[in-house]
Amino acid sequence: MLATIDIVIVGVYALALFFLAQWVSRSSGTDKNASDYFLAGKSLPWWAIGASLIAANISAEQIIGMSGSGYAIGLAIASYEWMAAITLILVGKYLLPVFLRAEIYTMPQFLQQRYDHRVRLVMAFFWLGVYVLVNLTSVLWLGALAINTVAGVELNVALLLLGVFAAGYSLYGGLKAVALTDIIQVVLLVLGGLLISWILLNKVSDGAGVLAGFGLLMEQAPEKFDMILSEDSPHYMSLPGLSVLIGGMWVMNVSYWGFNQYIIQRALAAKSIDEAQKGIAFAAFLKLLMPVIVVLPGIAVFVLGAGISAPDQAYPHAMTLLPMGIKGLVFAALLAAIVSSLASMTNSISTIFTMDIFPSFNKGDASANPVRVGRIVALAAMLIAMVAARPLLGNFDQAFQYIQEFTGFFTPGIVVIFMLGIFYAKTTATAALTAAIASAVLSFAFSVFAPELPFIDRVGLVFLLCAGLAVGISHLWPRPQAGAVELGDVSFATSSGFNLSALLVTLILCAFYITWW
Repeated sequence: MLATIDIVIVGVYALALFFLAQWVSRSSGTDKNASDYFLAGKSLPWWAIGASLIAANISAEQIIGMSGSGYAIGLAIASYEWMAAITLILVGKYLLPVFLRAEIYTMPQFLQQRYDHRVRLVMAFFWLGVYVLVNLTSVLWLGALAINTVAGVELNVALLLLGVFAAGYSLYGGLKAVALTDIIQVVLLVLGGLLISWILLNKVSDGAGVLAGFGLLMEQAPEKFDMILSEDSPHYMSLPGLSVLIGGMWVMNVSYWGFNQYIIQRALAAKSIDEAQKGIAFAAFLKLLMPVIVVLPGIAVFVLGAGISAPDQAYPHAMTLLPMGIKGLVFAALLAAIVSSLASMTNSISTIFTMDIFPSFNKGDASANPVRVGRIVALAAMLIAMVAARPLLGNFDQAFQYIQEFTGFFTPGIVVIFMLGIFYAKTTATAALTAAIASAVLSFAFSVFAPELPFIDRVGLVFLLCAGLAVGISHLWPRPQAGAVELGDVSFATSSGFNLSALLVTLILCAFYITWW
């Protein structure tokens, strides 16, 4: 339970965040247009982009879910974080220039420019469903679970409080309010995460220090520090050896960081391509740090021998071990991660619905204010997620793995559609739609008829099959491609600072894998 000082700290954080969001919203004016609300008037600097990318990414399903996977699996789950750092660099160099040149609000909008309206609408409905029923619900549920464990608040009440608070500070101001308040969220997230890891490592070593504690973790649980799992590992199905480095995880990461609306929307709101790339590089360095915050606590709880009923209880349990004051700060950091992701997701949901779906059903009505529509949709999405959270996620022990496996049904097709759309000019709209459908069908078939196939391997295999299918259809039934991307008109040159950042990220990542191979 939280002591009075902890409650005060959390209260100060909540009030500060709310009033900062209102100030940012009012300072940008009350008469917002679509660009102001959905893309922050294309004014975000690099530090806001980088911070907001991490704040949108790191939420309850990351902190609680990956700590749970750290408890059950070990450091190998950090591959999601560390491989993401490299993915961010690639996205910044090869994908952002294409998207920013297209001057789009949403990823479905790009699909219409490249293919046709059918592809845009199908993918818009798909993303809307996933964001509301998978991402938003998972963040709400795991966040409520943490509040219940640490503060003793009843689960349904915790769900309500989270939803109302996130909506309260984000609905009015749009992306600018979300992105700029994310700076506070990330500072709290990193500070709180480092504190809990520091305290847990000291506890493991009985006060002998952090380094001694980390040494004891590796000594007492060496199996938790295998980055590449062997086939005899009980967790091989979740992280199948070298496939993590050279297989389907690339598809998962490129889909998430390159074509995911609530992630890429931050970069689309940049002042310039240079600012966007600086923000991407900043986020890549932060991703290298994340396993210390989201994985290490789970391993520490395992070594401490906590008798928890499910892996996802590892992080909430760790918080109960913290002293007064520190517990409030760490709890505020967790809340920061949760509400920033909720705000990001609802903003992106409202953007996709307003810009991609609503015009198809509102032809000729010029009176509809897109900002007002966006706010209504964001509120509706939050309400749906609050109702659906318990039925959808209440029975899962490792929510992070559930999310990855569910999204893995669709990500191969998404990556095929975008990658061929950008780099293979002959790809047709029919081929793109076929790849999207085939991704779900093939993934389901493999999960039923080849359940022994690890889902990451399944993702990689389905990606290759869908890519081959799309290329084949494009050749068998060719069509003129008026919207084909002219790569000759896109500059992929990057600054020396970005290139140096890319080199440093790569070298650090290599050092990590060499150390814990």
